[in-house]
Amino acid sequence: MTTLARLGRYRIDAVLLLVALVWGGSYLAAKVLTEQASVGAVLALRFLAAALALLVIWALSRPRRPTRAELAVGVLLGLTQAAILWLETAGVAVTSATNAGLIISLTIILTPILESVAARNWLPRSFFVAAVLAVVGVALLVSGNGFRAPNAGDLLMLAAALVRALHVTMVGRLTRGNGAARPPGTLTITLVQACVGAVVFSAADAPGTLRAIGAFGPAAWLGVLYLGLACSVFAFLAQTWAIRRTSAARASLLMGTEPVWAVLVGVSLGSERLGLVAVLGAALIIAGTSWGQRVEQRHRLGRAAVLPAVPAAPHPSPAAVG
Repeated sequence: MTTLARLGRYRIDAVLLLVALVWGGSYLAAKVLTEQASVGAVLALRFLAAALALLVIWALSRPRRPTRAELAVGVLLGLTQAAILWLETAGVAVTSATNAGLIISLTIILTPILESVAARNWLPRSFFVAAVLAVVGVALLVSGNGFRAPNAGDLLMLAAALVRALHVTMVGRLTRGNGAARPPGTLTITLVQACVGAVVFSAADAPGTLRAIGAFGPAAWLGVLYLGLACSVFAFLAQTWAIRRTSAARASLLMGTEPVWAVLVGVSLGSERLGLVAVLGAALIIAGTSWGQRVEQRHRLGRAAVLPAVPAAPHPSPAAVG
């Protein structure tokens, strides 16, 4: 691999890690907001803020008229993204941080399984060993209060992990263009996703949304802006941009570090303490993620060398970014 290609790979990895960091901070923001308003109202305001910001960015970018394909992909991904966020927000509100962090991390295993089935190309066994190592690390990291019997919130988090794995796989497969003259535009697709979420949640809980608008103070609105602009606008754009240049399995491993960042935010802003077991868990996550990245990359590059006619390389031209 050339130095330029290596730097490009590191840039993509850094973007995905930053997305994980931003989303890690979203748990604290969402938890605080759901104590003041309903889940539907919080998500409606989050998506409304994101949609307005994206609409301004889209209008200033000299947009082309969206194609039917872009609208279809955006609506589909918007529905899956809305489902993920509702399941996660509702689940975190009624379960423990231990269970939530452990169960949502199952996305790390579920995504490569879905991608392998879709591509009919099973990843090496060592990749799954690395993924399991990362999951064990998450379990140690968030096991301060112990694992208890599953409740409704745990089941919601399990559903969120399943839908998130499906969503990440779909983003990778639907946004690359597959040889089309005009690949789907990242900004256009992200704007459509945000509009879908805004419409869905505003319609689902209009009274609660109106009450939240009147009741929220400055701190709550800062939380809404963080969720809408950082966790939605930036994260959605960055995630789509990066996944189009790597594999869904690799992206899932990187974004699977989200529980690590959630704990670090809790330590720095919530004055929580990390014990020896938690530190060991963080080390296992880093080791498992790094190992899995190398295994996945060797497997992908090896397959591309054997089957050059198959469009397996997930690194399109920068011109493909919309």
